[in-house]
Amino acid sequence: MKDYEDVRDQLLNMLEELDDRLGKITDDVKHIDQALDRDFSEQATQTENDEVLDAIGNATRDEVEKIKQAIIRIDAGTYGICQRCGEPIKPARLAALPYAALCIRCAEQQ
Repeated sequence: MKDYEDVRDQLLNMLEELDDRLGKITDDVKHIDQALDRDFSEQATQTENDEVLDAIGNATRDEVEKIKQAIIRIDAGTYGICQRCGEPIKPARLAALPYAALCIRCAEQQ
């Protein structure tokens, strides 16, 4: 656990940023600050934008879940071990993707 204390802090910071982003996306999709336009063509554009924001929100929620799982693995002492093959995940991969659950080889196979 102590080896990964900095990584855990980094993941917690990432969670905070993603939670902020999700809040903004949710507000935008619900049109809290601005109601839908009365013009039909403008509404169509806003709806398309909402669909894009919704997709971004879904991707963000997925990333949040992966980060939470990585924190659980750190706390359990299994962080840095591939969940598929059980081999260590290379430090370079963890530096690039701190919530990686699979080694490169297993990720490519999946």
